[in-house]
Amino acid sequence: MAEAEIRELNERFASGDKPLEHNVLVELRSIMNLHSLSAQDLFFKWESYCIKMEMDDMKLSVETLEALKQDLLDALERSNRSHQVHIKAEKRTGATPRAVAKNTGDVFGMLEGMVPSTPGTRKLNKSATKKSNPLETPSISRVKSDLPSSSPDYKSPLRLESQLESLKAIPAISFNDRHNPGEIIEVLNEHLRPTEPPIAPFGEPRVKLMAASDQKKLSYKTMAMKSSEASEILDDRIDEFMTLVRDEYGIDEEEFGSAASQSTADIVAIGRIASDSSEGRLNISSLVLETSRRTGNGRRIPLKLEELNERYQFFPGQIVAVRGINSSGKEFVVREVLDIPLLHSAASAPAAMKGHRERLRGGPDAMDLDDEPAPLNIIIGSGPYSADDNLDFEPLHALCGQAADSIADVLILTGPFIDIDHPLIATGDFDLPEEAMVEPDTANMSTVFRYMISPALNRLTAANPHITILLIPSTRDVIAKHVSWPQEPFSRKELGLGLGLPKAARLIGNPMTLSINEMVLGISSQDALWDLRHEELVGGKPATPNLMSRICRYLIEQRHYFPIFPPVDRLKLPKAGTAEGLPTGVVLDTSYLKLGEMVNVRPDVVVIPSALPPFTRVVESVLVINPGHLSKRRGAGTYARMTLYPPKLTEDEASSAELLGHNVFERARVEITRI
Repeated sequence: MAEAEIRELNERFASGDKPLEHNVLVELRSIMNLHSLSAQDLFFKWESYCIKMEMDDMKLSVETLEALKQDLLDALERSNRSHQVHIKAEKRTGATPRAVAKNTGDVFGMLEGMVPSTPGTRKLNKSATKKSNPLETPSISRVKSDLPSSSPDYKSPLRLESQLESLKAIPAISFNDRHNPGEIIEVLNEHLRPTEPPIAPFGEPRVKLMAASDQKKLSYKTMAMKSSEASEILDDRIDEFMTLVRDEYGIDEEEFGSAASQSTADIVAIGRIASDSSEGRLNISSLVLETSRRTGNGRRIPLKLEELNERYQFFPGQIVAVRGINSSGKEFVVREVLDIPLLHSAASAPAAMKGHRERLRGGPDAMDLDDEPAPLNIIIGSGPYSADDNLDFEPLHALCGQAADSIADVLILTGPFIDIDHPLIATGDFDLPEEAMVEPDTANMSTVFRYMISPALNRLTAANPHITILLIPSTRDVIAKHVSWPQEPFSRKELGLGLGLPKAARLIGNPMTLSINEMVLGISSQDALWDLRHEELVGGKPATPNLMSRICRYLIEQRHYFPIFPPVDRLKLPKAGTAEGLPTGVVLDTSYLKLGEMVNVRPDVVVIPSALPPFTRVVESVLVINPGHLSKRRGAGTYARMTLYPPKLTEDEASSAELLGHNVFERARVEITRI
């Protein structure tokens, strides 16, 4: 096996710094040879298989790879069977004979199967079809044989899962019967010890919150977008990045130009990646660069990437700086893609760092003042918070129990809390708890929140009085009157009394950048990672070969919590539990997309819940966390726990007047755990 191939397989499949085992490498190589796949294509198929089978940890073993190989062979067999049926159908030249029952008067088969005396074709051929037991749970093999045929290269990993769910072939698992509760499936900075809960709660809150985003701007009027305003926002973003690139590289104004204009000299062009087709995925043939009205009259020009030698990574909506030439006037030949300058890392004054460190002691009466302060304990969970078959919110109650037992300092909860895509919410077919003494005619969704969600939060604050709870809405939240992204926070004035929230609960916007002590946290409940994963165009030698690290870097490089534009068609999103199965999708207000930008500095931590398998990565000194969903449609999910150790200052740093970097990624232990 070539060393280059082994290196590439380790880059894509290995976890952390541990190389793949020899048996695993041999099995990977076997699958590549059998199906003529590159390492990148095999990784994409492995990832799709993991999403389909809900394998959150994505751990490779010979057994799981054998299952993947069998899945690929099954898909290939279905494709060949479909191809043979198609060929036979083309060979038929005469009229298609119909199975007609005798003495029924149905000469042309028009009443076939419609009345009792005219049995359908399937009834006439009883010997060919085995009679099924309606009470029998279909096996996976039988379900697969009844599914529509598909190509092995079909890119939607959720199609088979959706069909299995529609046939009830994936049974719902009750929360009490969930597999491996408390299992840690991924750890970042494993060398840092997990913190032990204190004997008793601290005497005062150990965190200080400070908002970096202006929440008042999020309270804009929805459904009032003007096309002229939207186009200006999109144009301004291109012009802003042009200024950033000019200042970073010291490029003269004369070197900039329009990629759509014919020229005989190399220029630097700034624009937005787009597709010349409204359907299908971005590809080499449909790739175009969209200019702003100021730099290129808003024209689009095809991009040719041959000179990049497969070193490229693009997605729709990405602002790029490219150097090249348009000598024909019909296409722009790209010779170099310039890196977009990043925001500066977050930093604080030494005096502020010492103040945050002292706050971690939990009050002036704390014992052992000479010892190291206890690290912060932060728990992160993301909705939905209940499986499709109930509204018991058991995962949320379990997570609040974890926060109470471990005496967490911060509990971060992102929506949806009451999910509009939940089948019981969509139909209204559910009952309130017995203790809800309200008239049915006066009950609303705030009543549901008050009696089903708030009790868990109130019990948590009773057990841990100084905890800080952050609630972030989702565009799928029924109780949110603001349904577009960027999204204002829940209104405490209008819903606070009705929701029965404790005082420790803080309502923040979506997205939001804020400081927890010295740590700058950016958080958004909008799943940008899924869209980026399924719409990106990647060459054979991308600058960032690891998939998760690459899509996280898109957010940091573009300085935005949802940089993709337009968003993915909701038909490609994970299927919802409603009768139609069509998810809500992304609801963007283009006129206010600027409110989705990262503010002033690079956050220390970015939390983006996603339908992709949960993970944690360090990208450009930013700790990116996808905690996963606390509840899946048919079972329990995952959450994240961060143990943030206090900053250590040397004598020189403490007496310095310069700002000090936070370096949170070095002193934070992050665990992805099954609830």
